[in-house]
Amino acid sequence: MFPLVAPLRLNRPSDMWFKPATSVVVASAVPNLTLFALDRLDLVMYTMAGSLCALYGHNLPYARRARAVAGVVFSMVVGMAIALVTASLTGSTAVLIAVGALLAAAQKVLCDATRIGPPGPVIFTFVTSAALFGPQRLSQVPGHLALVLAAGAVSWAVTLAPAVFRREGPERRATARALDAAAAYAERPGHRTRHAAVAAVHAAWQSLFASGRPTTTRRALERLVVQAEAALAGGEPGGGPAASGTPGPGRLRDWARRTRGRGPVPAPPPAPGTSEELFGIDAERAARHAGGRREARRALLRGLAPGSPLLPIGARALIGCALAGYVSQAAGVGRPYWAIVTAASLYQANVSLTWNRALQRTLGNLLGVLVFAAVLPLSRVSPLALIGCCLFFNFAAEALITRNYWLGSVAVTPMALLVLEFGGAYPAGELIADRALDTAIGAAAGLLAALLVTNRRASGRLEKALADTDRARVRAVRLLAAPQPAPAALDAARRRLTGSLVELREADDAAAGEWWQRALPQEQVLAAERAGHRTLAATATRQGLLAPAQENGAV
Repeated sequence: MFPLVAPLRLNRPSDMWFKPATSVVVASAVPNLTLFALDRLDLVMYTMAGSLCALYGHNLPYARRARAVAGVVFSMVVGMAIALVTASLTGSTAVLIAVGALLAAAQKVLCDATRIGPPGPVIFTFVTSAALFGPQRLSQVPGHLALVLAAGAVSWAVTLAPAVFRREGPERRATARALDAAAAYAERPGHRTRHAAVAAVHAAWQSLFASGRPTTTRRALERLVVQAEAALAGGEPGGGPAASGTPGPGRLRDWARRTRGRGPVPAPPPAPGTSEELFGIDAERAARHAGGRREARRALLRGLAPGSPLLPIGARALIGCALAGYVSQAAGVGRPYWAIVTAASLYQANVSLTWNRALQRTLGNLLGVLVFAAVLPLSRVSPLALIGCCLFFNFAAEALITRNYWLGSVAVTPMALLVLEFGGAYPAGELIADRALDTAIGAAAGLLAALLVTNRRASGRLEKALADTDRARVRAVRLLAAPQPAPAALDAARRRLTGSLVELREADDAAAGEWWQRALPQEQVLAAERAGHRTLAATATRQGLLAPAQENGAV
């Protein structure tokens, strides 16, 4: 049975919700006010495409964020070019729906393959689908694409601007999350808290390796992540008697609080008998920088390969979006792209999560149209009032969506409807009725496609993750058996095993949520996780990470 209440419960807000919220407001205000000054607010749809790029990349270090957001802007320009050229060449609704579904499927697969992170493909689909169904002439396309690119350049600058004041901000937040997760595991040892801590530590290392050149602050952050690893390993069987000397939950939370703040980073010394150089951090960072782009291309190609588990999700998006669009057309709705966007927004890693998103999206949209009805009179007072309402809902959406997707949708829906007002006023009753109907059609069609298109490759991904975890564990065990293993090799093996365990848990969760799936090797997964965590504890003991932690100044 699919749950009805659990998907609607509110979560704690993200510790960085204000980053995308403020970024998208600034990135939208600049072009919107410029167009207002030029009396060309009818062009807001094109600048909006570039402004929404400011929502991406906030979990990445600035060195990687610069490349990632540039890639997002480029992808947005390409998607808009396809949509605008298609709209200028044909007026056939059937053709436009087909192109919209193809774009939605491609955007879903590419975003998942590149792991660009929130808000994922839905922003691309929302903007390009709207452009498909807007009036367009071929001669206008270059100018409209120039507006997208210009607004995208503003977004790129806005997302990177904090680097001027706090260049290690993303790494500090990632490290603080690792410390908090390790403290939670130390307080409440269990499967869920252990996985959360392992994932947070892995994410912190990924953030540090993706950052720029080593600095004094980054050195201190690396030592703090090592302390989080020590606390995690100290709670494992095999952690050894030294486990009693690991930092306690109170100290870990204090370090997390100070790391997340604006003051100096706490700088506990390296564990006795080791040094930063022996951990091989610099060597691994150099290797990753040398092969980083090559590895990113390999990851993208793996995601697009014929056997990729992402392709069935893409097929669901293609079929569900096309079905939603054609049903909406048959129902006489004037804007079938709303149904396409609703269907596209549903697809998650498995059917269970897709059901949750369908429930959240439907509730949020239906409440959102009521909010739109309430604010519409205010937005029609003046163009500046309309701009102000859109900026408010942009901010509110990012402030609320980390609590729960349905709560964020309550703000996204009026914002999407208000954007239409820049091109001219429409009857409120018609907009509300069409949006509600398209929401129902898109959710039903999208969920139906998810149920009909099975993803048996999810179990193949799980089997591969099991094999990768076993190989990583065996490598670490062999190094442990050596009389004097190279510390850099042992440290790299430990982090490789950590990454494998994170992938194993994600693959198992994804496969378990598919309704039509062959029997999963749950006992093997649990055994692999237990053996992997015992090996992590053993490597930490061997490297001296479990020696008593002491605080020694700050940087």
